[in-house]
Parts: sequence; structure tokens; C-alpha cells
Amino acid sequence: MLPSVQFSAYGFWLTQPKTALIPLQLKPLEAQLLAAALEIDFQCFGGLWTLDGYQRELNSPNSQLIGLTQPATIFPGAAKQSQPLKQRLLAEELLGFGCLWSILSEAHITILAVRPNYQRQGLGQALLQALLATAWQQKLEWATLEVRVSNQPALSLYHKFGFQEVGRRRRYYPDTGEDAVILWHSGIQNPTFEQTLTQWRQQVDAELVCRGWSLERYLPCFSSGSACPISNI
Repeated sequence: MLPSVQFSAYGFWLTQPKTALIPLQLKPLEAQLLAAALEIDFQCFGGLWTLDGYQRELNSPNSQLIGLTQPATIFPGAAKQSQPLKQRLLAEELLGFGCLWSILSEAHITILAVRPNYQRQGLGQALLQALLATAWQQKLEWATLEVRVSNQPALSLYHKFGFQEVGRRRRYYPDTGEDAVILWHSGIQNPTFEQTLTQWRQQVDAELVCRGWSLERYLPCFSSGSACPISNI
């Protein structure tokens, strides 16, 4: 569908056609999606963890696994309406996920991954904002993580959300011998950080809408009454 043209006394401009937004959900990762998480892990990192490893993370009280999914939907089109509902359902799809360890006052972000064909659409930002909101909600003081020195898109994302480089781990990645950049975000319990989280959420939501997504959040850090509303609708 082509954009329409609108005219005014000052000239004309293009407007995008109104189309339905594609729903997304941020929620705790569930056991039935661990195989999908393993697939994304392999696509993004070559197999960082095993299925047993993800199961341990799911069972650990100190680990928070957050999934970003496209919920189950019904096949569009009238031709499908005669089929049984079970046959017309598109299964829930995991598009990305993140993991956070709570260690004393520290939030250690151990993994953040988005399916390659869904990258650069704002989904990584949504996951990172949710991980930091979780750290804030759990009263953790700071967040840290490691990232490959060559991974410029990831470094740009983390810098955008206030992380700073504090050091390097030499030859940290055995497959390439690359260094790991150690990133740090302090001040998570500062009085202004809640407002910062709200601003980030608004920016994330606006970008997702521009790209055709509609995000709903089902996490404790986005419960009713917090600074971060459950939905962007």
C-alpha cells in the first residue's frame, strides 16, 4: 500500500497508511520457550549456554529471564475461518530475551539477544530498559556486563542507556581471542533514575510504534502504580 498525499496551503506531505500494529509482549521467560531461547543463543552467540543451563537460570531465585514475544494469533483471511481454531492459530514466537543475575547490590546482565531478522527495530532497547527497570525494582545499586570489543551495535545500545566503559578483560572470548569491554551503570537507586526509566520507556515505545509494533509489559517492575505503565496503548 502506497502512502497517501495530503495538501495544505503550505505545500504537500506524505502520510503513512494506517495499519494495525503487531503486538509484542515482555514477560518472564517460560519453560516452553527455552528451546527457542537456545536457538536465538546459537544464532547470536554460537551457543553460549546449553538447554540445561537455561533451565538452571529459570529455576534460580537470583536469575531473571525476560522474554520478548509475539503472542499467538489467528491466521488472517476469511478463507481460514472454516478451519478449527486450533489449526488457525499461529504459535507464540520468541523474538528476543535477556537475563539478569542479582548478586548482592549488583545487577549482572549476562545475556541480551534478539533474533537476527528482528534486530535494529528497537527490540533490544525494549529488553534492556526492562532489565534496568527490574534492577531498579529489586533495589539493586548498579548494573554491569561484558561485550565484545568489536560489537559496535551493542556498545552503542549500552552507551545510549547510560553504561560507561570501566575496563577490559584481555582475550576474554576463546573463539576469537577478543577482549571484552566491561560496562558499568551506577546510580540505579538515585531519586532521578525512576524518571529516567520512564523517559526511556516512552522513547522505546515511540520507536516501536514507528516500526509497526505495539508493546505490552507483564513484569513486576511494570506493575500498576509504578513509573512505567504496563502498555504503550
